Amino acid sequence: MNRFPRVMGMRSGYDPAEVDALIERIESTLGRGSHTMQPVTADEVRGATFRARRGGYQETAVDFALEAFVVALETQAKRPIRLALAEPTGEMLREEWFETQAARVERVAFRTGRMGTGYNEDEVDAFLDRIVATLRGTTDYPLTAKEVREAAFSTVLLRSGYLIADVDAFLADIAEVLDQRH
Repeated sequence: MNRFPRVMGMRSGYDPAEVDALIERIESTLGRGSHTMQPVTADEVRGATFRARRGGYQETAVDFALEAFVVALETQAKRPIRLALAEPTGEMLREEWFETQAARVERVAFRTGRMGTGYNEDEVDAFLDRIVATLRGTTDYPLTAKEVREAAFSTVLLRSGYLIADVDAFLADIAEVLDQRH
């Protein structure tokens, strides 16, 4: 099966069999395809190396796909646990959980975009500050989950910017947190 474009002529690319085997493990870990394979972690994907084969897969295409899979694996591992609020102490647990989420937003570190492209760091940082204020209830203008899902940032070229896939995945996760704020 050809999952990625191949290099042309006599050039070498990533060994297709090795790449396909890793992709199958990733898909299994994410709940797609066969569930009998050994799960893979985001760190394993990040550290994956492949032998070179003449006529193999184009490295850039594989690298971009693996980058997206890393984000998906990290997002799956960080899904928030929904809290039951029926007990009298539920409100305190709920507020502690939202404080934990706010602290997570403050600590997040995004990777730099490849090839000099990414989201404008100042815009993303300002938006994250608004999310923290919303989670802590310290703003008169709290963000909604919908606003977080629809957030748009300008992109930068040839200078430092946050990796778009990392920011998008993190904001999708935070939108789920805000869905629980009601």
